[in-house]
Amino acid sequence: MPDEVLVKSREVKKTYHVGQVEVPALRGVTMDVRRGDFAAIVGPSGSGKTTLLNLIGALDVPTEGDLSVFGDEVASLGKGERADMRLHSLGFVFQAYNLVPVLTARENVEFVLELQGMGPERRDRAHEVLDHLGLGELADRRPNELSGGQQQRVAVARAVASRPRLVLADEPTANLDGENAEILLQMMRDLNREQGITFLFSTHDPRVVRHARRVVKLIDGRVSSDEEKEATSPINSDADAE
Repeated sequence: MPDEVLVKSREVKKTYHVGQVEVPALRGVTMDVRRGDFAAIVGPSGSGKTTLLNLIGALDVPTEGDLSVFGDEVASLGKGERADMRLHSLGFVFQAYNLVPVLTARENVEFVLELQGMGPERRDRAHEVLDHLGLGELADRRPNELSGGQQQRVAVARAVASRPRLVLADEPTANLDGENAEILLQMMRDLNREQGITFLFSTHDPRVVRHARRVVKLIDGRVSSDEEKEATSPINSDADAE
């Protein structure tokens, strides 16, 4: 079902309060995320990119509007239900990597699988994903023994190891040089094409935009444009048009 809608946002607004002052971050966002998307939310700093990603990731709830993720209205879910959604159906890739420093690369990937209740087979799953991302020989190294690009690939491995329905990536290339950014993006495109994992980025990096098949532009908390760059779903096609 490549046209399955995973995220449906309708006039979503988010307002923060700083003392007595209301600060609108989103002013009415309407958009969908479909299964198989490799999509980028772009816009200048302060446009609401990260706020929108946090709402979709059930890390926060809208102030107004309707936002459903996997058919569930986010605002109607309790904290435990939102935590369960994040654990079992979503993967997260953060700009700052957020790896556990005392754990090895393999243990960082295993950690989420253990929280999900997976048994000893989680070690094999972790090795499989790290191998796929070219990190098999580095599985027993801790984060401080890895380069920035390697750490971000471990973060991607952790995000996809549980085979989530949707991976949310917040500025994943911001701390990477050009070569490492291209390596990371190509690996994520391969995961999207070969395994059907849906990716949604927030970014202002033109390198991410080049790879994205769909670009949603935010300006001042609103969708300014939504461009489909390829008509063919990556799930059903071996084509990899640039």
